Amino acid sequence: MARLLSFLSALVLAAVIGLSPAGAQSTDPENTLLLDLKDGQVVIRLRPDLAPNHVARIKELTRKGFYDGIVFHRVIDGFMAQTGDPTGTGMGGSDLPDLKAEFSPEPFRRGTLGMARSQSPDSANSQFFIMFADGDWLNRQYTVFGEVVEGMEFVDNIKRGEPVQNPDKIVRMRVAADAN
Repeated sequence: MARLLSFLSALVLAAVIGLSPAGAQSTDPENTLLLDLKDGQVVIRLRPDLAPNHVARIKELTRKGFYDGIVFHRVIDGFMAQTGDPTGTGMGGSDLPDLKAEFSPEPFRRGTLGMARSQSPDSANSQFFIMFADGDWLNRQYTVFGEVVEGMEFVDNIKRGEPVQNPDKIVRMRVAADAN
């Protein structure tokens, strides 16, 4: 009976935040992003345990609608897709101050989200990337702040290029707790 109630609770949560039952069991709506791409929705589990300041920044910008309509300006096959620059050039960011690095031992694997930065470790602002494949050379060099838990096939469909010609965009990004 307890298992049935647990399963039903997961189904209700899934209906409320738009996740499948499997995803609902492992996500916290306040630390889950819903990233709508042209081909479907990507569910991202944020990792405040690894990078609390970066997670707070991503949620703040997401709640302001900052990422809606922003292009994937740098997409390298077998490596990653980068977005978060309102200019689309790879040189821009938000009007908020840069963040201090929050490097951790968490490895960069397929589906990991990391913060983009310049040469300075403390220069992350709004740009982030999603890994297409493992990238151990990035470990402890860039801040890990999340991971794709559903919809990686939609990330795989993002148009490649550096720079990308007619790039794909983030249709909409929301914190799952705010989704309606």
